[in-house]
Amino acid sequence: MLLQILSLRIVSLRTVCCVLLLVVSLMSAIPSTAQDSAGYQRPPKAITDILDAPPTPFVSLSPTREHLLLVDRESYPGIADVAAPMLRLAGERIDPRTNGPHLPARYTGLTLQSIADNTRTKIELPNNAKINSPNWSPDGKQIAFTVTTATGIELWVAEAAAAKARRVGSFLVNVAYSDPVQWMPDSRTLLVQTIVANRGSPPAEVQTPSGPTIQESSGRAGPVRTYQDLLKDKHDEALFEYYCSSQMALVDVATNKVTPVGKPDLFASVEVSPDGKHLLVVRTQRPFSYIVPAFRFPKTAEVWDTSGNAEYTLTTQPLADRVPIDGVATGPRGESWIPTQPATLVWAEALDEGDPRKKVAERDRLLTLAAPFKTEPAALAKTQHRFSGLSWGEKGFALLRDYDRDRRWTRTFILNVDKPDESPRMLWERSVNDAYNNPGTPLLRPLANGRRVIWQSGDDIFLDGEGATPRGDRPFLDRYNLTTGKTQRLFQCDETSLESVVTLLADDASRFITRHETPDSPPNYFVRTTSNERRKLTDFPDPMPQLRQIKKQLVTYNRADGVKLSFTLYLPPDHKPGQALPTIVWAYPREYNDAETAGQVTGSTNRFTTIGGISHLFLLTQGYAILDAATMPVVGDPETANNTYIEQIVSSAQAAIDKAVEMGVTDRRRVGVGGHSYGAFMTANLLAHSDLFRAGVARSGAYNRTLTPFGFQSERRTLWEAPEIYLQMSPLMVAHKINEPILLIHGEADNNAGTFPIQSERLYHAIRGNGGIVRYVTLPHESHGYAARESVEHTLFEMANWFDKHVKNYGTPQ
Repeated sequence: MLLQILSLRIVSLRTVCCVLLLVVSLMSAIPSTAQDSAGYQRPPKAITDILDAPPTPFVSLSPTREHLLLVDRESYPGIADVAAPMLRLAGERIDPRTNGPHLPARYTGLTLQSIADNTRTKIELPNNAKINSPNWSPDGKQIAFTVTTATGIELWVAEAAAAKARRVGSFLVNVAYSDPVQWMPDSRTLLVQTIVANRGSPPAEVQTPSGPTIQESSGRAGPVRTYQDLLKDKHDEALFEYYCSSQMALVDVATNKVTPVGKPDLFASVEVSPDGKHLLVVRTQRPFSYIVPAFRFPKTAEVWDTSGNAEYTLTTQPLADRVPIDGVATGPRGESWIPTQPATLVWAEALDEGDPRKKVAERDRLLTLAAPFKTEPAALAKTQHRFSGLSWGEKGFALLRDYDRDRRWTRTFILNVDKPDESPRMLWERSVNDAYNNPGTPLLRPLANGRRVIWQSGDDIFLDGEGATPRGDRPFLDRYNLTTGKTQRLFQCDETSLESVVTLLADDASRFITRHETPDSPPNYFVRTTSNERRKLTDFPDPMPQLRQIKKQLVTYNRADGVKLSFTLYLPPDHKPGQALPTIVWAYPREYNDAETAGQVTGSTNRFTTIGGISHLFLLTQGYAILDAATMPVVGDPETANNTYIEQIVSSAQAAIDKAVEMGVTDRRRVGVGGHSYGAFMTANLLAHSDLFRAGVARSGAYNRTLTPFGFQSERRTLWEAPEIYLQMSPLMVAHKINEPILLIHGEADNNAGTFPIQSERLYHAIRGNGGIVRYVTLPHESHGYAARESVEHTLFEMANWFDKHVKNYGTPQ
């Protein structure tokens, strides 16, 4: 009997084990919806080898045009740096350990190179120094920069002649808010925003709240975009004041003498007058807001002397939380100094209450006021459309620009500063999207006071431009006569390279510096003459020689409605003619008023190919053809163009694929699509509204337009004005139609307006709930773009695996 019982127990245990094994087996056969905790993954070695390539230095030209400053930089920070403490306050991201920006650009070395003879001298720096913001003095003899340590940010200065650097003073710089370091016109003194002395410990968070957080509206309209990193409560307000308040000081770099200027405050901006005797100070003030970032907080703009005494109050602005979408605040705005006068203010004021929808004869006026600021402001000019900028000439003129929002049209006028009663004379006008007829941008040169003005030789100024043509960009340098309006072309890039003008070395433009590159040679700098003589200044090596066998060409074609389109075709190194490859279409839609400008070609296939970050071009190493920057124009009236958004992007995608198949480079059965931000939005819509693609990758996108109810991208209508468009354009609303696999990637700390991480989370749940194939990857601590080496590698790993599985190997048994 006992043996029978034991036998039954053994049989029962075996049965249970068999059942458990069967359950485990069945569970392993069911597609998993659980979290994958495998940690950061690395992409194929061909990709990591490229990521390992050292970056080419940045180049900065001295004001005297005697030296180049070569700035070495770090490629990718580690995830530990990205995960460092971060405060997200009123649109600012602050590292509380340093009182500086979270994850600043970090440079690792400085080298001076003589333009005359190319000799180089490395500037001695502390070991493993993390430097930032190198800034030439107006006389070109010194370079100011900051050095970030574990506990704060120091001020350093390097002497160009000795190529040696030293710390200035014992104070710490406040880099959390506004411009922290700027040279005075004397090239001896720096205006610095320092940490407030004896400020104590940061405000402690109260664990037991004293009451609710309350917001209230008075009934007046106040549309705002969907900003992120906003203040949330009283503790955030206190932290914002603590970290962003600074003490201005004048620092003599020769003696290290520090002279405080005024009292500590929240300085949104400070600008030194050209004569060095006054400061244009903009102070941020309470009450703060929980729905807009700091740049819209109340402010006072006033003039101080260099001791910190207020001389003149230009404006006191209330909280700008009711500015119309695409509008401007009322009252003085864009205040600055005229660079060619000792101390004269200039600013703009709206004549339409800042509302672009109001019909008025003139939208803005410009006013000036000179020291000692005792008279009434003088009228300088009025603009029919919205004022969009001034470029100051050295000899009594300025170039004034306005912008017509309805036509997307820009105009440039010449303004006689000495005779404001004279009507401005129009020089150029064009659609902002018309690249072919862009006359170029005036070259600027520094004055002795450090300010920059339009480079002038007699009645001539000099314009440099991208030189867009139907065959790609051909940058140019023109001489333009302000009196006759005649243009003389001094230089234009040939059709085999990409060479653009950096600056002039002679006042008459007979010598200048260019940046030159070809598909096979990396960007380097040259001294050129108008007689075509050329001398090489730098000799930066090819950091990624394995990419030189990549093939690329500009391809143009037509959409079904006749709109001209283009993409840059990239083919992997081992591609054989006639071989149809798995293909990725990567794009970003843009809006145009008309088909003519929508069809213009920009960019150049003569650019030296480098790949970095999370670029989709890394997939070239995995055997894909890539249709890069495939144009997806949305053409129509700015108020209603999105009524046909879906039809236009689908038609554009169809045309791109058809062209690539016609060329014999694309296998129609194996095409994927991808994009970032608005390109991710496009990707989800293409998968929902077409069957052109096998799979898609959508990074950091927004998919539910009801969460951006006061407009998005170029959409001007609100959700309540065009509810059907917001719903029609939202991939979330048609998630059940996304029947191709989609990979969603999003940074958990995305700070871009509208692209909250919840956008990807909700689309993931919608597709999953409707039985679609979807993978959702969130990257810890990452913003709208991804910075950490680990995050970059993992993103590329995910993209390569996803496209391999669902595109390259489509039809292959898994």
